[in-house]
Amino acid sequence: MSRFFRAGESDSDDTESDYSDELTNSESDSDSDDSSDDEGEAQGPSKIRSRLFGAAASDSDSDDDTPRVVRSAKDKRFEEIEQAVTSMANGQKINDWVSVQNEFDRANKALQKAVGIIAQSGVPKFYIKAVAELEKSIQGSLEKEKSASKKMNASNAKALNSMKQKIKKNNRQYEKEIQEYEKDPENYDVEVEEEVVKPKKGKKAVPASDDEDEAEEADAADDGFTPVGAGGKTVEFTQENLFKKLREVAEARGKKNTNRDEQVRVLERLLVVATTPYQKIRVLLGLISAQLDFTTGLSGYMAIPLWKNAEKYVTVLLTTLEANPGYVVKEDVPEEDEAEKDRAPQKGETVFIRGSIVAFVDRLDDEFTKSLQNIDPHTTDYVDRLKDEVSLYTVIVRSHAYFTRLEMTEAVCRSTMRRLEHLYFKPDVVILAVEKASAGALPDNVATAATDSTALIHDLCVYLYKNASSLLRTRAMLCHIYHHALHNRFFVARDMLLMSHLQETIHQADVTTQILHNRTMVQLGLCAFRGGMVREAHACLQDISGTGRVKELLAQGLSLQRYGSATPEQEKLDRQRQLPFHMHINLELLECAYLTCSMLLEIPAMAAAGSSQDTRKKVISKPFRRMLDYNSRQVFSGPPENTRDHIMGAAKALASGEWQKAVELISAIKIWDLMPETAKIKEMLGRKIQEEGLRTYLFTNASYYSSVGLDQLAKMFELPLSVAVAIVSKMVWNEELAASIDQVSNVVVLHHIEPRKVQSLALAFAEKAASFVEGNEKLLESKTPQQGERPKKGPNANKDQTSGKQQQQRTMGPRGGNRGSRNQFNNGLGNSVRGGRK
Repeated sequence: MSRFFRAGESDSDDTESDYSDELTNSESDSDSDDSSDDEGEAQGPSKIRSRLFGAAASDSDSDDDTPRVVRSAKDKRFEEIEQAVTSMANGQKINDWVSVQNEFDRANKALQKAVGIIAQSGVPKFYIKAVAELEKSIQGSLEKEKSASKKMNASNAKALNSMKQKIKKNNRQYEKEIQEYEKDPENYDVEVEEEVVKPKKGKKAVPASDDEDEAEEADAADDGFTPVGAGGKTVEFTQENLFKKLREVAEARGKKNTNRDEQVRVLERLLVVATTPYQKIRVLLGLISAQLDFTTGLSGYMAIPLWKNAEKYVTVLLTTLEANPGYVVKEDVPEEDEAEKDRAPQKGETVFIRGSIVAFVDRLDDEFTKSLQNIDPHTTDYVDRLKDEVSLYTVIVRSHAYFTRLEMTEAVCRSTMRRLEHLYFKPDVVILAVEKASAGALPDNVATAATDSTALIHDLCVYLYKNASSLLRTRAMLCHIYHHALHNRFFVARDMLLMSHLQETIHQADVTTQILHNRTMVQLGLCAFRGGMVREAHACLQDISGTGRVKELLAQGLSLQRYGSATPEQEKLDRQRQLPFHMHINLELLECAYLTCSMLLEIPAMAAAGSSQDTRKKVISKPFRRMLDYNSRQVFSGPPENTRDHIMGAAKALASGEWQKAVELISAIKIWDLMPETAKIKEMLGRKIQEEGLRTYLFTNASYYSSVGLDQLAKMFELPLSVAVAIVSKMVWNEELAASIDQVSNVVVLHHIEPRKVQSLALAFAEKAASFVEGNEKLLESKTPQQGERPKKGPNANKDQTSGKQQQQRTMGPRGGNRGSRNQFNNGLGNSVRGGRK
């Protein structure tokens, strides 16, 4: 029995089988030969024991050759998390969100088990990297799912939605770690790999490389120790080697595998060492460039802490330059002026340093806009980020004053345009508040706060008109017109637009300028609407609101492309052009104003057309006609639920003569509350509905009356008698109504004249002749160069000359004296035809 247990201690199946074989052999030997009993008793146990221990000895020898690997608890836990992370990545590749969800839960459970280890060594960097990429992958899958024609199965979709909530809640715990990963995704987990790989026992340690020495130097410096380089030499940053270190950082900039964090740390140490203004300016220029060089990764915009650091260093640079006017930073500085030695301005001389402050300001502004484009506007993060606009505006004003002092015209124009783009769309109160806040953060000798926003915008625009390039002049003009329209100065804005002739050349401008033009036209239309000028408002809004692509034209969203016509590169460019949310024009308010104007113009026109098919073909607003036809075909129409329902109901009521109901429906629209002076807007709309209701009533019922009393009309529509007389007189004068006014009896005498067949044909001929005349005039204008222009050559010359004029005619109506001949021709031909009726 003791032998059996000894065999069990060897932990070998082969040993047990050998022991049983020996035992059977010894028994057979004892049975076969009695003479060998004593020898078997003497030799059998020793022979068996030797074979058993021989096997054990061979096992121990093999163990000495390959020693057992004893892993720590940290390695075991981290390996379990890493396996779950790898499986999670594989599930994302095949779009299997059920397995991703399971592996995500498994990784978090393993993370909870390793709480004690994580408290000492921190969360594994490969886990931070995995959850950061997982959140981006989930967002991308959700966007693809919205636009995909074939949807994923129910279980996979359910798992995807569940993961969206889980990852959002999970990543809140690791916001700082994820931000560090976003700074440099490529080199984030390099240190983890170095820590995990450990040298085996019995082998000599490999000497550390130069890169590892540099990393150790940075860590030691961060911990407050003196950095030590290769060979045990101490690395010191002094004024003697400042320019040498600065050159090393500049040479490493842009190279592959360059540690940008290390570069920033070195430059920050050099900034502490720098004492003279020249040294500080040189280090600050390199430091700002290094801050702006950080890769944005998939986030799309510069990290906010990095942006704030860059903005802080730009402010320090401007402060240093203001305090030392003998140093000037310019772009066009010769090579020999950049010597690696400290320089001080001599008497009457100026030290020029190569750099571009205006480029730094432009980059800061662009990154600020990108961040607002990518942050959800319905969260507090957007509001917090928007607060940084005051500090950015302060930097722009400060740089503008610096460029003005040095008479750098191009830089002044660029900074002026940046300043104007931050102000033109804001009301007076906000502009004055921003100016006051920025003036409080500036030195007294730099700038003072503006007290009149209109004068400030005017001064900025006039400077650009005189000194800027063609593109900046165009943008300045559009901003100026937008500002006038925003403050209800319609006639000033309209005259500026017509005199600038922008609509003739806007199709040749870049996309962002065309977007600004569209915004200006929309704001001009809303200004006319607020002033009660319905026809002018409709003319301004027609080209934008009548297309059905309002979001895309105003850069406030992307319209869904049919059949995937837009390429991914095109979609990326469109997203980069989107305006931040605080610059948006309310699209629902825009649609409401456009449809209301269309209703006030279309309903009287439809009533005047009557049952005549030829006249009914003249459509003022196609979107309104489509909505009205669709609403009229509905079998059951309940109470209005949205803005369109209110306007369609008001249109039907106005057509049937129920103007009180139309006023109630239009006044019940809640979107009017977004306009200033809402009560005046509703009062104006009520008055317009009364007037158009009177015109509609006369058009509809003129054939049933021989005369109508003006007092009765004024009482019916609750209008002053003078207003009713003016409306009817205008209709008679424009030949819209075949009637005359008897001032003695104060009645309208209606004339019932049915045109004969010849007269109907003559009217049709007059319409055709008018269209031919218009076509000939357009052809003549395309071939005749305008004053101050050279005639264009080539096959596309006619298109270039006529496209701008056609858009201008559609938007603001015809201009010039050539239209008078056509109108006289129409009136004369019409009067000659109608003369036969009497």
